[in-house]
Amino acid sequence: QLQASGGGLVQAGGSLRLSCAASGRTFSGYVMGWFRQAPGKEREFVGAITSSGYSAFYADSVRGRFTISRDNAKNTVYLQMNSLKPEDTAVYYCAAGPSIARRGTPAGYDYWGQGTQVTVSS
Repeated sequence: QLQASGGGLVQAGGSLRLSCAASGRTFSGYVMGWFRQAPGKEREFVGAITSSGYSAFYADSVRGRFTISRDNAKNTVYLQMNSLKPEDTAVYYCAAGPSIARRGTPAGYDYWGQGTQVTVSS
């Protein structure tokens, strides 16, 4: 089970930190990814982090503003979002998958959290 939290309403330029807590099993051996989905749009890749936490990968639209980290001891992954823009408004999902090579596609993940709403006002 994955539980995403930390979403909310923030003004443009502000920051939020999302958390994704795992329960029921350990996800320390999994790639952890973040996706987002805005109304009327497809789910899109935001970023992913390797199981060790040593490497992270980002979509061009968020690189330099968002940072993914993980604490395997706490079975939790984080998405720090800075310099938020109205176009970042979406439901954000965390996911766990087996391969960093498939990080960019939803089909590359086996487990999904329920999503948390992020709304950025202009």
